[in-house]
Amino acid sequence: MTGLTCIAALKALSEGTRLRILRLLFKEQLNVTGIAERLKVSQYNVSRHLRIMREAGLLETEKRGQQHLYTVAPNLKSQMEANKPQLDLGCCTFRLDKLPK
Repeated sequence: MTGLTCIAALKALSEGTRLRILRLLFKEQLNVTGIAERLKVSQYNVSRHLRIMREAGLLETEKRGQQHLYTVAPNLKSQMEANKPQLDLGCCTFRLDKLPK
């Protein structure tokens, strides 16, 4: 990521709930209801956060029947697997295990 895409990713990751969502989605693919239940956040708020993260290029969706399943973008997932537990956005790096819960 460079330039404007990095800025969008940083803005998306600047909110605590989004970091929690990202950590959760690194572990498994989930729909809005599953995320809301695990994080004890309303579905409305989860949907809003997911939209921001998707627009920043951090997440992708897969439609299965009536459900939309969310997952971390493949480039971030493979990059994270190579540098566990460090996420490198190009402009900066995050240690997901060191960020506030």
